[in-house]
This record gives sequence, structure tokens and C-alpha cells, in this order.
Amino acid sequence: MINKGMRQLLIWMLGFMLIAGIYNSLKSSQAQKDIPYSEFKSSLKSGKVAKVEVSADLIHGEMVDKDGKKINFRTIPLADANLVKDMEEAGVKDFSGAPDRSWMTSVLLNIGWILIFVLVWWFIFFRQAQMGGKQAMSFGKSKARQQDLKKNKVTFKDVAGCEESKEELKDIVDYLKNPKKYKTLGGTLPKGVLLYGPPGTGKTLLARAVAGEAGVEFFTSSGSEFVEMFVGVGASRVRDLFERAKRNAPAIIFIDELDAVGRHRFAGIGGGHDEREQTLNQLLVELDGFESKEGIILMAATNRPDVLDPALLRPGRFDRRINVPVPDIKGRLEILKVHARKVIMDEGINMEVLAQRTPGFVGADLANIINESAIIAAKKDKKKVEFEDLEEAIEKMIAGPQRRTRVISEKEKKIVAYHESGHAIVAKMLKDCDPVHKVTIIPRGPALGYTMQLPKEDRYLTSKTEILSRLSVLLAGRAAEEVIFGEVTTGAHDDLSKATAYAQKMVTEFGMSEKVGPISLKKDESEVFLGRDIIRQPGYSNETYRNIDEEVKRIVNDAYFKAKNILIENKRILDKLASTLMEKETVDGSEIDQIIQNLNVA
Repeated sequence: MINKGMRQLLIWMLGFMLIAGIYNSLKSSQAQKDIPYSEFKSSLKSGKVAKVEVSADLIHGEMVDKDGKKINFRTIPLADANLVKDMEEAGVKDFSGAPDRSWMTSVLLNIGWILIFVLVWWFIFFRQAQMGGKQAMSFGKSKARQQDLKKNKVTFKDVAGCEESKEELKDIVDYLKNPKKYKTLGGTLPKGVLLYGPPGTGKTLLARAVAGEAGVEFFTSSGSEFVEMFVGVGASRVRDLFERAKRNAPAIIFIDELDAVGRHRFAGIGGGHDEREQTLNQLLVELDGFESKEGIILMAATNRPDVLDPALLRPGRFDRRINVPVPDIKGRLEILKVHARKVIMDEGINMEVLAQRTPGFVGADLANIINESAIIAAKKDKKKVEFEDLEEAIEKMIAGPQRRTRVISEKEKKIVAYHESGHAIVAKMLKDCDPVHKVTIIPRGPALGYTMQLPKEDRYLTSKTEILSRLSVLLAGRAAEEVIFGEVTTGAHDDLSKATAYAQKMVTEFGMSEKVGPISLKKDESEVFLGRDIIRQPGYSNETYRNIDEEVKRIVNDAYFKAKNILIENKRILDKLASTLMEKETVDGSEIDQIIQNLNVA
């Protein structure tokens, strides 16, 4: 069997031979001079002709021209019975005859090159165009991929950190395995299951696990694959996808990023009956139309369930909506254990400590930490991943890679040391703050230094006192610069942005302002509907606007002055911690506690 590369090579060689043959044919024909028959006879009688070959339709040979040069000639013969006698009398040393060609030979010689040229043209161009035509004909076919579950089978054992979500999906698996048990009682198979939650929590992995557990066909696609610039293509692909699933029923169809095709209809400026809406309408019909889709379950994943069309979310279409949340400490521990199986880890590593140091991390983040730690250990030529490699991976994930090559002057280094020391000391002095894990002035990513705080446990509620303490910690770096150097730098721009955003949420969303009151004044960030919402009203008066600004400013200023007063009272500790940072570059929480204890005793 000739592979594709060899076939292409043969085609190009044939084309080269064709061009070479045509070139030689033209060259030989141009080398022969066409002369009249009368001139041939005259040259023959004068003894200038040296060689003659006679055929039925052509005479050609060699002769001497007027200048005495040998040339090749050719002429069209006439009815001349004395031609041979004349050649003998003229003393032509070499004359002969050529066999008469059949009509088939004449045709091939005359149009053979044309046939070869057409054949090569067909192979190179026409065949490619034909393939393009097949692709055009399949433009409306679904691009969904049918997964081979035997090669990459995923089960619920491979999914960790979302036990409640798995319990919900186990019902679907049981129904696919034992449909008669439910049909006996009159139950029907859920038509749609919507998995929603933050990015990286394992929604796609859960869908694959359902297919692996149930042992049914699994078709996967993304919402963006349905929408094209040509009208009707998306709806055609939806129909084709459900037809493929129906032929392989029972089956699961999984559409990732459903919000790409399932957004509110007629949403946004411009809009009407566009291509995306046709695709969504077809999806609605396939989910709950007149035709029964027995044994087919549509599973979809999205990060934005709030933007989906209400008709898509009603019972009968997406019967189940399952939240896949950010894992808690127990879930993170299970996820880390799953991913640690693939890496050679040191036996002494305590995964519980690692789970405590990764609050807010999702499954994708934790998988990346394990992978990054393996890469870091391999760079150091280690045979096992050690705990320090995992810590480095976590810090790289949070703050970016170390930038030890960045040259910082001693003056700037001192400012950064006092800035970070201010964060750490205020965090230590305030009771409602998360414990300080580490302070460093080694640049990472865009930051010249950072203070890492890690909570002791997962929290789902935050009090007003805790938020105010966080504001003081955020502003403590700028306060330390003012206390020590009498002026401030641009290093606190990110802290100021975060503090202002916190204060605005306290006033407009959390109702934590006495002056504004316990009301929500959050801005409407939904999409604009043409005609109805083109001119939006803010929902509150200019006076309320002014009160919000005043309250945000007051909260931020109070937090700043609180941090500044703490640092003035503990200036000795601030100086000692900053000098230690200048010397060591990194100080952990226990060392900070020791510095505070020694200076307080003294």
C-alpha cells in the first residue's frame, strides 16, 4: 500500500517528466528548419543533401545551407515517383524510409502529451477540489467526537473533591444500567443534566466518569463548534449530533461551554433571529420535541448558568442542575492523593498540610501543583518529589516564578522590606486576620515581594470585623513606607485597588455601612436589551451616589490610620523584621513570632 507521501512524490515526478518531454519535443522541432519541397529538390540536385528519411507525411534529414553550415531540415512530400532515382544520382549516402504509422499511432503522437497533461492536472488540482467539495457537503455534519472509553476509561474513582455531585450523577448511571427498574414505576430517563461551577472544578471529568461507569457511547463537543458564519449550519449540526447518538443509543452527549450557544435569545444590541438563536432553537426541540429521544442524555457544562436562556433550564430539558463547587479541605486532600499517584513522591510528605495551604484552589490548580513540583524536582536531578518542591510549586502558582536575576538597588530593597514587614506585623497584631505563613522580598512575577497568609480552615462567611482587618493589612505596606521614609511609593497600587474594591462591596453589596443602610446597590451588569434597556437608570439618586463615595472613603481611611497607628506603636518590631528580611530575604511565620516575643520581653 503506497502511503500518501510516496503517492505525492510519484505525481510530482510524472509531472516533471511531462514537462521535460514537452520541452525536448519543442526543442527538437525548433532545431529542424521547414523548407519548401522545391528547395529540397534544388538542394538535392546541387548535391547539398547528405541524409534523407522519407515517411508517408514527412521528409527530413541533413543538408548544407548557402553559408556552408549543416542544418536539419524537414518538408512535406509531394507525389514524386523519381525521388529515389534523384537521390541516387545526387549521391546521397544515407537515405531510408520510415514505416507508415497507423491512425491510432498518429492520434497518440499528436494528442498524447495533452492527455498526460490533463491526467497530471486531475491528480494535482481536480482531486483536491473534489475533496474540498466533500468537505463542503459535510459542512453541516456535527464535529462531535465519539470517545473510545476502552482506551481512556474514567470512573468515579478518578474523580475526587465533589462527593455530592457524584451522588447526584450515580442516579443517572443506575438508570442507564437498569432502565426497567425505573420504567416499571413509571419513571422516565432525565433528558438533560447541567453541570455548573467555577472553571477547573472537574465538570468535564464528571461527565466522562458517568459514561465510563454506565458503559455507554459518549459524544463530546463544545458550544462554539455549532456556531458558524453560515446560517443554518449550527442547527444542522445539532440535528446530526442527535441522530448519531440515536443510532448508538443508549448514549451520552456532552456539550462543554454551553453558554456559547445557549445564551438568552435576543440578548444584546443588534440581534434578532441570528445563527446562534437558530442553533439554540434546534437544541430546545431536540431536548423536548415531539420525537422521542429514548436512551439519550444531554450533559452540558458551563461557568455562567446565569446567562442561559430560561427555556433551556426548565424541567423537561435540563431536568437536573448539579453544582460542582470549589473543593473544601477534605476534597482538596482527596484530589491531591489522586494526582499524586502519577508522581514519585517522598514518603514523608504530609498531604494534609498541603491541602491546608491551598485554600480556594480547584482540581485543575491542584493537578498543576503536583505536575509543577515534579518538573521542579526533575530540574534539580532529584529522584523523588520533596515537600520543598511542592511549596515552590504553590508559591509559583500564587505569585508567579522567582525573578532572582532582577537587579534591585539597596534603597528599593529597603523600601520593599519595610513594605512587606508592615503587612506582616499588622496581620500579626490583629486577631481577626489569617496567620502569616511567609514574608519574602524575592521578586515573583510582577511583585517585588509578598506576604503569604493562609487560613486555618475553610470559611464560608466573613464578618464585618474580619473585612476591616483585611483592609488594614492591605494598607499596612503603604502605612509602613510613610512611617519610616515620610513618603509613599507606587508599590502599593495593587493593595489600594483591592482595598477600594472591598470597601465598595461593603457599602453597595454587603449592607455594612450605617450611613447607607442594609440595602443592595450593586450595579446591574446584565446584557443590554435593544429598545428596553438602551437607556438605563442607575436605580438610586445622586445623593445616594455621594453617600456611597463618602462611606467608601471613610472606611478606607479608617483602616489606613488603624494600620499606621499599629506600626508606630511597634516600630522596633518593624525595624527588626525589615533588617532580618534584608539579610535573609525570606522569613517564615514562626521566625516573626520569635522576633515579636524577643522584643516584647526586652
